[in-house]
Amino acid sequence: MVSTREQLHQLVDRISDADLAAAKRELERLAPRSKLAEFLANAPLDDDELTAEELDAIDEGLQAIAEGRVISDSELEDRLAARSAKGE
Repeated sequence: MVSTREQLHQLVDRISDADLAAAKRELERLAPRSKLAEFLANAPLDDDELTAEELDAIDEGLQAIAEGRVISDSELEDRLAARSAKGE
């Protein structure tokens, strides 16, 4: 028996290229975002040039990802909420 998720994937595969953007908007409307993702999506664009320190931090983050040193959005939200509760 084919699951609903598999059926949905099959439907998406049948959508024409011209209608993909509209389909994406509809699916995004139905799929809830984490608070962090919502915050980041609405954050103002920072168009200042990156400093050497910021570029180093980006490199460190990419290295952490490559090594698998990551946490989920929900874990990050939990950690931030705990720090907020402590007044940090």
